Amino acid sequence: MLDLRWFNRWFGGIETSREMIAAVARKTGKAQFSVLEVAAGDGFVPRTLVEDFESSGIHLDVTLLDRAASHLPTNGAAPKIAGDALSLPFHNSTFDLVSSSLFVHHLSPDEAVQFAHEALRVCRTAVLVNDLGRSPLHLAIAYAGVPLYRSRITRNDAPASVRQAYTVEEMRDFLQQAGAGQIDIERHFLFRMGAIAWKQANA
Repeated sequence: MLDLRWFNRWFGGIETSREMIAAVARKTGKAQFSVLEVAAGDGFVPRTLVEDFESSGIHLDVTLLDRAASHLPTNGAAPKIAGDALSLPFHNSTFDLVSSSLFVHHLSPDEAVQFAHEALRVCRTAVLVNDLGRSPLHLAIAYAGVPLYRSRITRNDAPASVRQAYTVEEMRDFLQQAGAGQIDIERHFLFRMGAIAWKQANA
């Protein structure tokens, strides 16, 4: 968990999500968003974003979802729900935004499309996907960093996650198959990608 926070804080995770939310705010002209964070774990990423955006006037009302209640934090004001990311337990258009961080690379291609379809169904505005981008250089860096990781699990999982990650082109294809109206994907620091899948107006 500490390694994951370290990655998100210093190697593009927080910044990627921050830039995506700022882009949505600029495009929509809104300053308040309800957000469903999928595969939220202890909620570190959305909690950090809520705090970071306070000074800029953007307010995030976050709900945390994870497959197991034991993964979710036991404190904090954010609502916490155990549920399946591939069959989200919410009505259509419940949240302004549905977000995930370092989740999609754990899914098979068919599951990635299913998740994106569900996320688009549940959102009103857009789906935000913050994930790794696969490349040979990224894999080499992941192996080079193994001695720095504090957890034995991370030493195994970091290279495996890069091998499982998708390219920008593959992510775009998944989001198109899921029915996104428009897709904006940016590359960020240290092989992060930020994908914004906008909901179709009539969906």
